[in-house]
Amino acid sequence: MSRWWIIVALLLVAHVQATCPVWPLSRAGQEIAQLQGQLEKWNETYWHQGMSEVSDGVYDQLSARLAAWQRCFGRTLTENTSLPVQKGAIRHPVAHTGVRKLADVQAVQQWMQGKSDLWVQPKVDGVAVTLVYQNGLLQRAISRGDGLSGEDWTQKVKHIPSLPQTVDGALANSVLQGEIFLRADGHIQQKMGGMNARSQVAGMLMRQNDDSTLSRLSVFIWAWPDGPAMMQERLALLSTAGFDLAARYSYPVKQIDEVVEWRKRWFTSPLPFASDGVVIRAAQEPDSKHWLPAQGTWVAAWKYRPVSQVAEVSGIRFSIGRTGKIAVVAELLPITLDDKQVKRVNIGSVSRWQKLDIAIGDQILVSLAGQGIPRLDSVVWRGLDRTKPMPPAPRYHSLTCFYRSPECREQFLARLSWLGSSQGLDIDGVGEAMWNALIMAHSFPHIFSWLELTLVQLQDTPGITASRAQQIWERFEMARRQPFPLWLKALGLPLPEGAMKALSDDSWGQLETRDELHWQNLPGVGPEKARHLVAFIHHPVVVSLTRQLHALEINGFR
Repeated sequence: MSRWWIIVALLLVAHVQATCPVWPLSRAGQEIAQLQGQLEKWNETYWHQGMSEVSDGVYDQLSARLAAWQRCFGRTLTENTSLPVQKGAIRHPVAHTGVRKLADVQAVQQWMQGKSDLWVQPKVDGVAVTLVYQNGLLQRAISRGDGLSGEDWTQKVKHIPSLPQTVDGALANSVLQGEIFLRADGHIQQKMGGMNARSQVAGMLMRQNDDSTLSRLSVFIWAWPDGPAMMQERLALLSTAGFDLAARYSYPVKQIDEVVEWRKRWFTSPLPFASDGVVIRAAQEPDSKHWLPAQGTWVAAWKYRPVSQVAEVSGIRFSIGRTGKIAVVAELLPITLDDKQVKRVNIGSVSRWQKLDIAIGDQILVSLAGQGIPRLDSVVWRGLDRTKPMPPAPRYHSLTCFYRSPECREQFLARLSWLGSSQGLDIDGVGEAMWNALIMAHSFPHIFSWLELTLVQLQDTPGITASRAQQIWERFEMARRQPFPLWLKALGLPLPEGAMKALSDDSWGQLETRDELHWQNLPGVGPEKARHLVAFIHHPVVVSLTRQLHALEINGFR
């Protein structure tokens, strides 16, 4: 499938971002021209040098973004920004129509209505080609180009062993359209993804004086213009001639459920090629003389949901963690990843944000890491406006905000949230929202004030039912009885995990008597860490907190 058609087809996808940027016309023209110019440069490298500077998914999504901007500001879609055809291009005997992209199951079902004799195939991920046979011999192979003309790939294609050089019968004088793809052994799309297959194939076909890798390629025929009217006959003749993949991976369908089932099966089962969705086509096709780019009404595609999405940054905000570190979060115009709506992604530290140079309006690539957590993969496009918010002053650290104050609101809440997590005291069911409600209702002076709450006070907290209050009180009582080492973690004692396990002391009083040399007897504690531990234990804020824990009769502090 060529890049020119991808731009046109993606305009029809319902989920292409519909929100128009709030730009004056002058800036809109500059932003559109800048992105259009970048796409042209990527195309030049892709098609004339056989190298891809961005993944196919990123290119496709940015192409759709450009088209959306052009619609927003009344610009004409510039078709030639996608695929430049070099001088000396050869005209296709039959134009490539491309396929319409359908956004979801509802769009597929609507497209199928009123059509008969439908067939479903995997959407093979490669580069499109026209094969011309005359008197039984392969005479010409033409790249997809702009759909009307393409480049002469004949000599390259003749080095593909699996492609028949001679045919007979009905195929002796025929025009075929198909996909040149990289053969794979048991490729499972769900696990392996697309592996940038399209770019790899393009690179092999574009490289000069290097035909050694072409033996790894094969061809999937998906159209025989003016071929037999019956799909079964068409597939049987192709298979007999050596084009057997179409027959192996084409199935008749009548209901949307059948398309859904094949799409799911091909996504999760081993295939001899990478694929990025399914194609549904009607067996009945118009005469080839009526075929034109973007006019293939009898064929449509339903692509798999991409594992990563290009998202637009709508805002930058800063959060202060429990240790005082400032984290940067990018707010996003909502995208969908694996059926999960993503509205924000963590960038990391202020220094990483500054290094990545992310501003509002930039386009970033986002995927899901372990446990479905959104992850920033890369910055794929930067807008012209580089205005950025100022981060908070770095005045917070590991010994600030144990006590509540207006300027400590964020770090104080972060400390409580971590304290209740599985890494701290494991207070199940009490998260950030609940801590915030308790803070607002009971004006916690310090991070252990919750230990002083009675059951009656919890029941009187706005938004908490009597049964929920009972559960929270019981979990607070369980936390009160946690062993001394867990309370040291809750306090934030900067002791490595291995040293914590080796620590034999069972009271705070014993820790107060340790000097730097004694701390260095524990695994993973060197001179610098020892100095840090002594300073932490004797810091006035920590001394005050341990007195609070003593008064509350917590294990090890009594």
